[in-house]
Amino acid sequence: MEDSRLASMSPDELRAAMRTLGYRTQNDLAEAIGVSRSAVSLWLEGKVGVPRPIAMLLRMLISAQRRAF
Repeated sequence: MEDSRLASMSPDELRAAMRTLGYRTQNDLAEAIGVSRSAVSLWLEGKVGVPRPIAMLLRMLISAQRRAF
């Protein structure tokens, strides 16, 4: 069984991750992780898959945020 942290991320999961981490806009997320806003837009529309390293980074940030509180 594949570790879910290594999997890509669905558009819905990406939206949820953005909310959880406090990124209100595509631009906010893009600036925070060093990608273009258009890349984030394509991921959210499901036209392009979220790269696995980005999905892993977001999951790690969420995990770290949950431990901090």
